[in-house]
Amino acid sequence: MSEKEEETNLAEEEVVKTEEEKVEVVDQKEEILEVDEVETLKEKVAQLEDQYLRANAEFANMKKRLEKEKLSAVAYANELFARDMLAIIDALDSASLLKESEDIKSEELFEKVKEGIDLTVDQFKKSFEKHGIELVHVDGEFDPNFHNAVMQVDSEEKKSGEILQVFQKGYKIKDRVLRPAMVSIVK
Repeated sequence: MSEKEEETNLAEEEVVKTEEEKVEVVDQKEEILEVDEVETLKEKVAQLEDQYLRANAEFANMKKRLEKEKLSAVAYANELFARDMLAIIDALDSASLLKESEDIKSEELFEKVKEGIDLTVDQFKKSFEKHGIELVHVDGEFDPNFHNAVMQVDSEEKKSGEILQVFQKGYKIKDRVLRPAMVSIVK
């Protein structure tokens, strides 16, 4: 082989080596980029996992807190009503302490007790009204949603199906019946 051919071969070998080195460098750069990208993605996954765990824990805490508040609300739902009943209990207690003495005659004692009962009933009515409890109306036609017919009676004064007499008052709270009125109706 001539010197020129050898030089050409050497030059070609160097070019091939240089190209192989370039390919190696490119491969190394791609590997570095892939490693950096993987690390970035791992960090992002870790952040998202942390956010998820925190949100899940916050949700669980909120659920527990709401359940506790719900149980508390149910347990103390009648607190306002009970407070209003305390004044009535006090009035009844003071009425029971009244004793017949020499200064008060039986008739006067009876009048005072009657007055106390009337005042107590008025306090009950005011408390009921304050809490949305009202009497079931018994004027007119019988309504099985609000009335309980315990007997049927003949009457010339009223039409068939009308309420003739009330044996026990009925009460409702808003639209829900607490106790239907016990009535007699005309046949």
